Amino acid sequence: MQNYNVYVPRLVTKKDTFVSGHRACIGCGEALAVRLACKALGQNVVIANATGCMEIVSSPLPTTSWKVPWIHTLFENSAAVASGIESGLKMLMKKGRIAQQEIKVVAMAGDGGTSDIGLQALSGALERGHNFLYICFDNEAYMNTGIQRSSATPFGAATTTSPVGKKSIGQVSWKKNMPAIAAAHNIPYVATACPSYPFDLIEKVEKGASTPGPAYVHILSVCPTGWRCPTDLTVRIGRLAVETGIFPLYEVENGKYKLNFDFPELRPVVDYLKLQGRFRHLSEDLIAKIQQRVTADYAALKEKASDDEK
Repeated sequence: MQNYNVYVPRLVTKKDTFVSGHRACIGCGEALAVRLACKALGQNVVIANATGCMEIVSSPLPTTSWKVPWIHTLFENSAAVASGIESGLKMLMKKGRIAQQEIKVVAMAGDGGTSDIGLQALSGALERGHNFLYICFDNEAYMNTGIQRSSATPFGAATTTSPVGKKSIGQVSWKKNMPAIAAAHNIPYVATACPSYPFDLIEKVEKGASTPGPAYVHILSVCPTGWRCPTDLTVRIGRLAVETGIFPLYEVENGKYKLNFDFPELRPVVDYLKLQGRFRHLSEDLIAKIQQRVTADYAALKEKASDDEK
């Protein structure tokens, strides 16, 4: 299937600041996403990382996979800690304690630490206009603590707290639209990304980190353990999420929407759902319901992007 927009391969540094030795699961899409994001951020950066999969797998005492200044924060306050870091650096430079320079400040958290527990801290930091980048690595559940549902868990997905049964279809609510919530704060840059499209992800993280003021990048991170899918299909499933319209790739720059990848025709959502055990219980009626919702949401997004191009 052809893309209307094709990204030309670019030079990417061979240096890693998120390095091997971590204890992520085989096929972890989030570990891949973090590695790519860190390539885009470079070394002059301070990262505040909320409790979650990446914090657990990357920093078991006395070892670490981070080669840049990195702070482990509580589940709910990575954005608040990043706000403090940004304000502190600004004051240190103002007082001449450190040289004037560009130091990127980045907050990282999963979907639980972003759309649920950390939403208040994130909203406050965006509203106050702190100059930092917030990256959400979205694996669509609380995977680190036992695959519990979050507000980012998609409709119909089975988790340990939204189990399937005689009277249950799994998750009964629709996935929270965090990029739209971030964009509603009227910040200068919001984007979605997926490590299955690595050059697109790197460009968006670079753009978000270099944008004056707050920026938000939401990255879909395939989780073979929680999604019940083969570990060698991580990249393929991420591409299918985009090609079906379930997770479109777009940017919102100063309130204007831009669809980065579009397709002459979206693939049916069943192509994405059938590869994941968390959806294997879905009936044809429920799949049709998901298809209807995805088609409508994608059409609405295309209309926004089309209107902003005029």
